[in-house]
Amino acid sequence: MSVRIRPAHRADALAVNELLEQLGYPQDGRAVTASRIRTWAEDPSGAAYVAEVGDRVLGVIAVQVCPFFERDGSWGRIVALVVCGRARGRGVGSRLVAAAESFAATRGCVRMEVTSGDRRQDAHAFYRRRGYIDQAGESSRFLRDLPVGGS
Repeated sequence: MSVRIRPAHRADALAVNELLEQLGYPQDGRAVTASRIRTWAEDPSGAAYVAEVGDRVLGVIAVQVCPFFERDGSWGRIVALVVCGRARGRGVGSRLVAAAESFAATRGCVRMEVTSGDRRQDAHAFYRRRGYIDQAGESSRFLRDLPVGGS
């Protein structure tokens, strides 16, 4: 299997939707996803890549760079990663993570971060095999939805 990693394009929206839905994230349609892909492509602090074999998209990753506030340098965050079920365990995810890490490194990042739901034990093992350290029990993640429009 010859996998090619390339930047995501708006034309990949349907395939990206199908991948995100495999993880339980229903999407609002091709146009909305195409718009998000365009937004990521236009933001120099982020990137989205797809893995494809021939003309078939098998995976997607999005990475964002953020400067540290408390010290010099930046860190990268894998915002999304999904590989289609039939291609898992074949190196596709590893290639996508390598692309995200390369993007982050060329922008001065000295650390990578990724969050993964507690129920995704296979994903946790995947990240550990790549040298990611589980921070569970050492820090907490707090979320709060903001009102639409910033009110």
